[in-house]
Amino acid sequence: MDTLNCMRIFVRVAEEGGFTAAAHRLDITTAFASRAVASLETHLQARLLNRSTRRVALTEAGERYLRRCEQILAYIDQAEAEAGDAQALPSGRLRVHATTSFGQAYVVPAVMQYQKRYPSVAVELTLSQHVPDLLDEGYDVTLQLSSAELPDSALVSQTLGWVHSVLCASPDYLNERGTPHSVAELVDHECLQLITPVFPRDRWHLEGPDGAETFELSPSTFQVNVADALAGALREGAGIGSLPMSSAVPALRSGSLLRVLPDYLLQKLTVYAMYASRQYLDAKIRTFVDFLKESIPQALMADEAALRMPDHCSRAA
Repeated sequence: MDTLNCMRIFVRVAEEGGFTAAAHRLDITTAFASRAVASLETHLQARLLNRSTRRVALTEAGERYLRRCEQILAYIDQAEAEAGDAQALPSGRLRVHATTSFGQAYVVPAVMQYQKRYPSVAVELTLSQHVPDLLDEGYDVTLQLSSAELPDSALVSQTLGWVHSVLCASPDYLNERGTPHSVAELVDHECLQLITPVFPRDRWHLEGPDGAETFELSPSTFQVNVADALAGALREGAGIGSLPMSSAVPALRSGSLLRVLPDYLLQKLTVYAMYASRQYLDAKIRTFVDFLKESIPQALMADEAALRMPDHCSRAA
C-alpha cells in the first residue's frame, strides 16, 4: 500500500482512538484502515498500536513514529499548498531571455510595468544574441525573433507581433556622399553589415513599391553583431546600415540618423514568446506572457507609426 496514505490513516487512527471512528472520518472501510496500519507495521518491523476490542493505544515506538508522521505530513501539506499557489498567485523568481536590442527597447519597459502589477515576482532578465536552450539553461520565458516559422518542438510559442528594419545614415554622411534614390544606387555607398543569427551576412532583402528586391552586399569595412553598436557607427558617418526598429526609432527621433529609401522595409521578423509547457503553468509565467501580449504589440505599433513620420526621411543632397 502507499506509504504516505498509510501514514495519514495511522495518524487519524491515533487521533480518533480507534479504527472505526478514523475510517468514518476518512470515508474508508474499517478493514481498509486496519490493513493500512498493519502494512506500516510490516514495513517498519515495529508494532505501532496495541489493539483491544474497544480501543487502540500507541506503543512507545508508535508515539515516536506518530510525531514524525505529523511533522512529515505538515511539510507535505505546506509544499502542496505552495505549489498550488504557484498556479494562482504570481511570485518568486522569473528568468527571462531576450535578444539584446529588442530586449533593451521593448522587454525592459514591459518588465518594469509588469513588476508594478505583480511586485512579488523578481525578474532576472538576460540579454544576448545567443539563442538559449530553454530547458537546459533554466529560462522560464525567452523572446525570439525569426524570419521563418519556428521548427516543431515541445516548447509553446505565442506570437507577439512583427518587427522590420530600415536603412539609415547620418545627415553628415548623406551630405558628403549623396542620397541614394533606388536600391541600385546603394552600390556607390559604404554599406555596413549587422551580423546576427536572423540577418543574412551578405545581402539585404528589401520590400518596396515594386515588390521584393535583393541587394548583394560587398565586404564591409565594419561589421558588428549588436544593432545599437551599428547605430553608433552610423551616427559617426561610417555609411548606410540596416537597423531594426528598436534601434532606428530613437536615432530618427533625435535627428542623429535619417532614413534612407523610406519606401523600403527590410527583414520582417516575427516576435515570439516561448516557454516550456501549457500544463500546470506557473502563475508568474502565465501572467508575464499575458502581459507581453498586451504591451509588446502596442509598443511595436507606436514605433511603426514613428517610422512613417516624414521628418525622419533623408533629404536629397
